[in-house]
Amino acid sequence: MGEWIQKARDSLSHLVEFFKEAWQELKKVHWPSRKETYAATLLVVIVVLMIAIFLALVDFGLTRTIQAIIS
Repeated sequence: MGEWIQKARDSLSHLVEFFKEAWQELKKVHWPSRKETYAATLLVVIVVLMIAIFLALVDFGLTRTIQAIIS
């Protein structure tokens, strides 16, 4: 029984140490401002829309080509 208690204490000790170290690392992170987040989000939306339009055009072109070959 004593061995089980010691393992539990060691596990709890490691868990507490992990969270302390994680908290220290989170303090070092550069969190983006609202303006930076907005700009990055806008850029992602624009790129996704551009890729979607490109893929739609390719799909349309391939569909027309295949239909022309089949007909």
